[in-house]
Amino acid sequence: MFIAEKGLDIPNTQIDLGSDEQLKPEFLAINPDATVPALETDEGVLLSETVAIAHYLEQLCPEPPLMGETPTEQALVLMWNNIVEQQGMIAVAEAFRNSSDFFKNRAIPGPINHAQIPELADRGRRRMDQFFDRVNQRLQDSPFLAGNNYTLADISLLAITDFSRVTKYRATNDRPALAQWHANASARPSAKA
Repeated sequence: MFIAEKGLDIPNTQIDLGSDEQLKPEFLAINPDATVPALETDEGVLLSETVAIAHYLEQLCPEPPLMGETPTEQALVLMWNNIVEQQGMIAVAEAFRNSSDFFKNRAIPGPINHAQIPELADRGRRRMDQFFDRVNQRLQDSPFLAGNNYTLADISLLAITDFSRVTKYRATNDRPALAQWHANASARPSAKA
């Protein structure tokens, strides 16, 4: 979505996580952490974290700004993106990876197997409630998560709000500000990227 918002045309290869393609030697040679996304720069440097990739692309193509323009805007984007990743994504991942039969012995991403812990699935669901309540509160006071402009933080929030459905969780239920924001964000062309 970030690439689509920027209007960039970057060659890509889809990695089928459902068939464990990220664990095959060909992909492990690219990213030994067995995680996506991964971006190889023109200089041959591998970037394997979303924020690092976004920062790199923002520096190459600053328009439209998706990581803020002023120091305060940039800090707010990074703060809210971190909240989404550390509180929202981890909560959803805990619930999903510790309850889905698909992730038996794969409860943590990466090349090493880890057993599921059912109590973490329950904790993840409780954390999802806390996270989405917080975001709903924020969106009552702000049109976008980090302020007046659509940013990386919103892209991350859209991804995690949609991903929460894999746990049969409806983040937008009883959260009107989040529901309105979600409808608007989902209508953006980049949401179909």
